[in-house]
Amino acid sequence: MASDSPLAPRPSPLPTIFIVDDDLSFRQAIERLVRTGGYAVQTFASATEFLQFARPDEPGCVLLDLDMPGLSGLELQSALAREENRLPIIFLTGKGNISTTVQAMRAGAEDFLTKPTRKQVLFAAIERALARDSQDREQRVRRRELQARFDALTPREREVLTHVLSGQLNKQIAASLNTAERTIKMHRANLMTKLQVESVAELAQLAQTAGVLPAASSQ
Repeated sequence: MASDSPLAPRPSPLPTIFIVDDDLSFRQAIERLVRTGGYAVQTFASATEFLQFARPDEPGCVLLDLDMPGLSGLELQSALAREENRLPIIFLTGKGNISTTVQAMRAGAEDFLTKPTRKQVLFAAIERALARDSQDREQRVRRRELQARFDALTPREREVLTHVLSGQLNKQIAASLNTAERTIKMHRANLMTKLQVESVAELAQLAQTAGVLPAASSQ
């Protein structure tokens, strides 16, 4: 398959701007422009080619055409939304309309620009996308750290946790689990220590942030 992109990712300390556009001349022109902003660039001739690329988990965003052979820009946006490490998307197209713009923005696009666009407008959109990417990365790191704390709980402690988050008292939990209240107190103290919280309110917030036990934390 002909392509002007490398076959393997090359780690870079710079944010990487992934350009996905089937127009070779435009792709090359926008690559030159983006590089003047001090960014690393990877280019792709189709959405399928981009999906097949082994992207490193590095800072970056996607400059994405809307109308391309094969998968459209909106279809690629939908595919990327299912990935854990989502990259912010800036649509850059010559065939946009109100309907597709609304659809793209509702699906989480950072911006929707029309070709040709001014350098200042494009770079401002890229900076917003990279700021969003940085924030998303911090949140993912935080969730992984919290998940590690929950993973350290024993099966019994997780059972007790579910009951605590549902608002039950130690006596009620003991009755539900057919065990002594002092045993529940011990499990509760252990899980609070492992999760590094001091109150049920903190515990509920932690569970919600980590994305664990959603049913219990919503009660």
